[in-house]
Amino acid sequence: MVRDRVPGPDVDEFAEPERIVAALARARPGTLLAVQHPHRTPASLAAGLSLLDALPHAVAELAHLRRTAYREVRDVVAPYRVDGPDGTAHGLLCLVDPAAVGHTEDVYPDVVAERARVLSGLGCVTSAAMLVPVAREVRLTRLVAEVDDEPAVSVVDPGGRRHWLWLVGPGPRQDALLEAAGEHPLMVADGNHRVAASAGLSGLLALVTAGPDLRVGPIHRAVAGSGLALADMVAAWRALGLVVTPVDAATRPSPGVVVAVAGSSAVRVELPSAGVDHAFVEAVLLDKALGLDPESPHVRPVTGDVPDGASVDAVLLIAAVPLEDVLAVHEAGGRMPRKSTYFAPKPRSGLLLADLD
Repeated sequence: MVRDRVPGPDVDEFAEPERIVAALARARPGTLLAVQHPHRTPASLAAGLSLLDALPHAVAELAHLRRTAYREVRDVVAPYRVDGPDGTAHGLLCLVDPAAVGHTEDVYPDVVAERARVLSGLGCVTSAAMLVPVAREVRLTRLVAEVDDEPAVSVVDPGGRRHWLWLVGPGPRQDALLEAAGEHPLMVADGNHRVAASAGLSGLLALVTAGPDLRVGPIHRAVAGSGLALADMVAAWRALGLVVTPVDAATRPSPGVVVAVAGSSAVRVELPSAGVDHAFVEAVLLDKALGLDPESPHVRPVTGDVPDGASVDAVLLIAAVPLEDVLAVHEAGGRMPRKSTYFAPKPRSGLLLADLD
């Protein structure tokens, strides 16, 4: 468990490689982020190191951080609360069997492979997935809300969210918390790639939570380095019979409507098909119309603030998927398109690490 604060910059798990590289370039040496992405540090990039080449240094760096920034705890689970401008969540931070978790989104195979190499190389989980029980009433929320002991950790992240973490050792209280956490099927709210990368390993570090105030935010798509101007995109979309009209750049998307923004210009694109907007954006607006592979470096998932228009060709703003729709897809045995849901508030990475057997 962290002694004081997580060493290093607070970078969201959805950050694209370019943002991670930039964050590491600004950070001091000795960060958990550098352990998670050792091949993206300034030193590794300068030396041309691959992930496998950089992993031994990450293992040594993690050992140093464990001695200096963490203290060892055993046989514990961690009741957890996070509260901030994007909602409130009470849950349990614990190890979960990856095979018992239902995926909610498709994944990028290359990202899964990279995360799996880091996990197996480190032998330690440094960030938690977020799992939501599929049920209307979840007893775990009440049990965690009743915890009123002095927290083992209390920190405020850069986004203004307060995180509290308690430690509960073996005994009736731990048994009750674990029983409540396992009462219902679990779906992935955040961390589908981490869950997939944990397949075959001894455990998955996860926050099991049902809120009570979970929210689903949007994940947009940024197009970069394609050589296409917004006018080129509009022409390609119209050639497919889509209705595209100019709008103010401040216009926000809505279900069935995507807003493409490039600098001070923007257009509204009406989607003719029913279903999740993200699937249509990847299959039709990007792949079929523009010839852009959604997995290529030219297409980046974007959460939160829209990137600076000077660094991208355009940003396709997509409406958030309602939580009820996510649950319905999961209960029907389906999966959402990759990078289509952004649940909040999330647990903060690095407060608790978990060794793998």
